[in-house]
Amino acid sequence: MINFRYHVVSLTAVFLALAIGLVVGTAALNGPVADSLEGQVTGLRKDNQNWRQTVSNMEKQLGMEEKFAEEMSQVVLPGTLTGRRVVVLSLPNGRDHTEGVLKKLQLGGATITGRVDLQDKFINPDNNSNLLELAVTAARPTAQTTGLPGNGHGVETSSALLASVLLDRTQGTAPVSDADRRAVLAAYNNAGYLTTDSNKVTGSAEAVVVVSGQPYVDKDSEKRDESVVKIAEQFDRTGSIVVAGNGSVGGNLVSVVRGDPVLAQTISTVDNANTGQGQLVTSLALVQQLTEKKAGQYGVGDNAASLLPRLPQ
Repeated sequence: MINFRYHVVSLTAVFLALAIGLVVGTAALNGPVADSLEGQVTGLRKDNQNWRQTVSNMEKQLGMEEKFAEEMSQVVLPGTLTGRRVVVLSLPNGRDHTEGVLKKLQLGGATITGRVDLQDKFINPDNNSNLLELAVTAARPTAQTTGLPGNGHGVETSSALLASVLLDRTQGTAPVSDADRRAVLAAYNNAGYLTTDSNKVTGSAEAVVVVSGQPYVDKDSEKRDESVVKIAEQFDRTGSIVVAGNGSVGGNLVSVVRGDPVLAQTISTVDNANTGQGQLVTSLALVQQLTEKKAGQYGVGDNAASLLPRLPQ
């Protein structure tokens, strides 16, 4: 008959066997396993050091390329835009590199007729009706709303009005007076749709550089990206235009223009204007627009035609 002592002895034997097995197994495998793990750790440590060095080298190379672009700008740009009147239109997602683009234009000798920073409020779809109303109330005797888009898109209508006062009008159309230009800009400035010193907008321009950035990612991103395209379209109807962007994918302004066979014929784009190299190319693309009436798609993106346009003679 099996009694309690038998169960105790049996369980003791089982645990003793497990203990002996663990000791023997650990002793047998400890050397190879430990050596293998140590070798893997050493290998990973070396890989990590190599990657750190690679990143350091790439950062150094990028810095040298930026320095090279800056030095080349001093050689290539001076005089290329002398006598040319340019307005800079900065979008909210392109603010970080607006100053760099502006400096390259000035280095080329361009006369900057003004800088206008559109605010996020301008492309917010919630303000569609208000922008439509403002386009009507902001109109002045020489800056009428006649001929503006009538499809009910506030950004498109207001962009058309702004383009008409910031850029040269078509031949045969009376120019906008300085007083009316300042009044229209002040109306949008006071309403918080843009920021500019209307007194420093010295006149109309023959070309515009639109500084843009990455696509929007919020819940209204599709409508915001659409509004940005509407802005570019309206300025394109009035004068030469170059889009100084950052990236060329995801539905941002650069990618939309390049994907549209009609817009790509008249709007030049630069997809790396957030770098010194791209800012240099932006000015060269504008030279090409003004001297050859030719648009081009430049930068480092897969859908760019080349790094830069043919250098001016």
